[in-house]
Amino acid sequence: MLGPALVLVAIGALVFTSRENRTHRIDTSIGAELYAANCASCHGVNLEVEPDWQTPKSDGILPAPPHDENGHTWHHSDRQLLAYIKLGGTEALAQDGVAGFKSGMPDFAGVLNDAEIAAVMDFIKSSWPEEIRDIQQLRTETEEEIY
Repeated sequence: MLGPALVLVAIGALVFTSRENRTHRIDTSIGAELYAANCASCHGVNLEVEPDWQTPKSDGILPAPPHDENGHTWHHSDRQLLAYIKLGGTEALAQDGVAGFKSGMPDFAGVLNDAEIAAVMDFIKSSWPEEIRDIQQLRTETEEEIY
């Protein structure tokens, strides 16, 4: 059995390590490959955007947004991003209480597993400036405290 002081040291080391890992680059090569194969056709090879992404198409569906710092991907927590990719936009939003929104984002549940989706998310995040990564990480941590 660990003593209370040792438990506190271990917890402190885990918190420090998780914060340190945020500031270091991780290997995003798998995420880059998965992104190229599954996402780039809509979101752009360089995470850029479909033209006029904030204006709905004739069917009422918004074009795919950019995933770089100019888009809104970083405005969402990891939980929301994972759900959006895994379930598709319409279902993920419905589960968050936004019913009736038509999204062009398909579900990837049968295509990518959670680890692969996380790798794609890591690749996308690696393109963001540090300040934006920090904001998105804070949103993720805040949401984790709520759920």
